[in-house]
Amino acid sequence: MYYDMLNFKSKTEGDLELTNSNQPNAVHEQNDTYTQLITLLDSHHAHYRLIDHEPEGRTEIVSEMRGNQLAQAAKCIVLMVKIGKKVTKYVLAVVPGDAKVSLQAIKQLYQGTYVAFASSDIAERLAGSVAGTILPFSFSPELELIVDPSLLENDELYFNAARLDRSMVLRTSDYVDIAKPRLARITER
Repeated sequence: MYYDMLNFKSKTEGDLELTNSNQPNAVHEQNDTYTQLITLLDSHHAHYRLIDHEPEGRTEIVSEMRGNQLAQAAKCIVLMVKIGKKVTKYVLAVVPGDAKVSLQAIKQLYQGTYVAFASSDIAERLAGSVAGTILPFSFSPELELIVDPSLLENDELYFNAARLDRSMVLRTSDYVDIAKPRLARITER
């Protein structure tokens, strides 16, 4: 599932402009994605809190900074799945921070002929944020969200909030209700 953010309104008009026009597009997209996330969660009255920290995108290190267990961290990876020679799909695979995504499981799930990590350019374009800040939400119709159910065993999820210097702690039940992810066993430990 993905969200078309044109259907949501910001709480205040001033919240929409977070960057100045001299900054590169990646920064605009990153802040736009952060704004989209907050707007989406607030519109659903989700229970979350924000944690500011030193800029960091590696799950193991940022989890230590936030004080959460690795299993509570949502590790988000954009994959490219080839189905035959003509069809390419992109998948946002979300697994616990202490696990690896199984490319074989994704390949079987899609009956694909080839699966690989998407290039950084494609991953960042589809996710709307830089590597290390990719959200466990899809705001693009080109990016299908798949979550390993083992991640949902925790009461709360931790992830970078489309920024290297800010993380979010989100109630798992709110995440499932809002993101409506496809659930499938996609981890290897």
